[in-house]
Amino acid sequence: QWQLVESGGGLVQPGGSLRLSCVGSGFTLDGYAIGWFRQYPGEEREEVSCVAKSGRNTRYADSVKGRFTISRDNAKNTVYLQMDGLTLEDTAIYLCAGARTIYNEILPANFDLWGQGTQVTVSS
Repeated sequence: QWQLVESGGGLVQPGGSLRLSCVGSGFTLDGYAIGWFRQYPGEEREEVSCVAKSGRNTRYADSVKGRFTISRDNAKNTVYLQMDGLTLEDTAIYLCAGARTIYNEILPANFDLWGQGTQVTVSS
């Protein structure tokens, strides 16, 4: 069964860092653009960042620009989200999502494969 599996969440103090990982289980991620989303309780998911198949083209929400970095290592079948300078407002469930595409540089608007999420809690 094809699954996206997130890891790396946890509890961190304000100003701290975490690195989230998204692994393709049962399939390879190199055919997919990958996005990271976050969801607050009772709210819709919002996109945090996205990376194209090539790894060269990326997109960030304004709220995380300059603090978060998305990257991918296709040899390890993993996409990362490095989160620095974390604030209380970054507390959420973080999910990765995949969009299968033939284009190396596309940053999709829609995603059709989702992980279960990992909890990130920023608290002093």
